[in-house]
Amino acid sequence: MICPHCKVDDDKVIETRASGDSIRRRRECLSCLGRFTTYEYVEKGVVTVAKRDGRREPFKREKLLSGIRKACAKRPVGSARMEEIATQIEAQLVQLGQVEVSYATIGDLLMKELFKTDSVAYVRFASVYKEFKELGEFVRLVSEEKY
Repeated sequence: MICPHCKVDDDKVIETRASGDSIRRRRECLSCLGRFTTYEYVEKGVVTVAKRDGRREPFKREKLLSGIRKACAKRPVGSARMEEIATQIEAQLVQLGQVEVSYATIGDLLMKELFKTDSVAYVRFASVYKEFKELGEFVRLVSEEKY
């Protein structure tokens, strides 16, 4: 691995832990003695996402996590729970067995998880995902409680 501190490719693994679907490795750079953590994931089948505007792009876990983090910002949702949500959604996408999924499929899966996790994060995400334009749409979302 390339050290994030000094950019040298010379390190040793200090500690390895299996955590769910990933392997966490604590590393130490032999050049600057800086320590950093890396995560390894089993690469699953590449899923393509059909975007709202018609574009196609590969599914990116980090992009999903970014959306989860934004929705859960300043809420009592820990990073471990956010990672768990991303892992669950990723697993559900693989279980679908489709090469291509729509943005709506991913959005609906995320809405379902956020609904179970935190109501404010759920409404935050929904407001962007559903492109709300007026207050009445928020009220309808909250009153529906479809998940």
